[in-house]
Amino acid sequence: MLFSVRLPAAERTLLHCGRLIDVSAGRVREQMTVVVVSNRIAAVESGYVQAGPADTILDLKQRTVLPGLMDLHVHLQLSFGPQIYLERFQLNPEDRALLAAHHARVTLRAGFTTVRDLGGEQVVALRNAIAKGIAEGPRIVAAGRAIAVTGGHADLSNGMRRDLQGDPGPDHGVINGPDDARKAVRQRYKEGADVIKITATGGVLSVAKDGFRPQLTAEEIQAVIETATDLGMTTAAHAHGSEGMKRAVLAGITSIEHGTMMTEEVMDLMKARGTWYVPTLSAGKFTEEKARVPGYYPAIVAQKALAVSPLMMNTFRTAIGRGVKVAFGTDAGVFPHGDNAKEFAYMIEGGMTPMAAIQSATMNASQLLGMEKNLGTLEAGKFADLIAVAGNPVEDITELQRVKFVMKDGQIVVNK
Repeated sequence: MLFSVRLPAAERTLLHCGRLIDVSAGRVREQMTVVVVSNRIAAVESGYVQAGPADTILDLKQRTVLPGLMDLHVHLQLSFGPQIYLERFQLNPEDRALLAAHHARVTLRAGFTTVRDLGGEQVVALRNAIAKGIAEGPRIVAAGRAIAVTGGHADLSNGMRRDLQGDPGPDHGVINGPDDARKAVRQRYKEGADVIKITATGGVLSVAKDGFRPQLTAEEIQAVIETATDLGMTTAAHAHGSEGMKRAVLAGITSIEHGTMMTEEVMDLMKARGTWYVPTLSAGKFTEEKARVPGYYPAIVAQKALAVSPLMMNTFRTAIGRGVKVAFGTDAGVFPHGDNAKEFAYMIEGGMTPMAAIQSATMNASQLLGMEKNLGTLEAGKFADLIAVAGNPVEDITELQRVKFVMKDGQIVVNK
């Protein structure tokens, strides 16, 4: 069975929590009860509320309960490794869809009840299947195809023989000029995307020589963001180099992903304009490690990984020191899905407190998504998305890598 049976609206589930992380207040509360009715939190009360005859009690008195975690940068269709560059010619769309479904299930069971997928054609369909209850996985905010320029980081024809490259255009997320940019956004909207992702600079894992220079013009980025805003969509910019980030921030991008070579000028611009930073330290750690393994990546990718990835941690440390807003994101798919919570330890290594790291994956993440009325904290009226671990993650953040209980939308997924 994928899910437990949904409770009738009149019945309550009482979660007796030994500890509860109140992310809004930034504190851990002892002996609390979360009251769930259907798929919403009805109340959060001090002490252990006595059950009525129709109520169900979940005994989490030996656990720490917190909101369901959110990862705002995943790639559910992908599982990077030496094989992935050949798989472009081997896997059919249905293969990708089944991979994405498997990765979604793994991600949910690791405690991530909401994710933002930043590039995957089949993920929109998976999002819909999960929402209908016919597949198991986190709540998904989907980008569909990312938008790039010809030869840019998300031009999937990079590295192919010339006779196979073709001339991909806006339908495939490849643009050249503002008109193409508008058409590409409208096509993503037509296909059901929730958010628009652009590759504002070169990237590490694409089969192209550049990893950090700007790739979209300021006018192209402006056209993307204006069109997305008109359609009620947020935007995200993959960016390693500072010039590409600056163009995106000045144009009104919602979030900068990776931010590897972010300068203090860009940080201050982001702070002034309220731009979010999604650091993906896990991807940097993993790609640097694997780039040292002969043959794991093509040579053109390995040399970029060794040059770019080691810079991420110092950038993160400087950005949080300057007060840039941080939301949690990992780039899962670059490393194995389900290991998302390792990011918390890297964030603490970079100088963030455990509570602030948890807030980045709950309260902050919901604000970036514009879903703070329904997600991100344990409060009455919000969706019943919550997890539990054995110890106290504020004291040992690695507890979040050992999730014991997951409830999403009022339904129990994991209860160890």
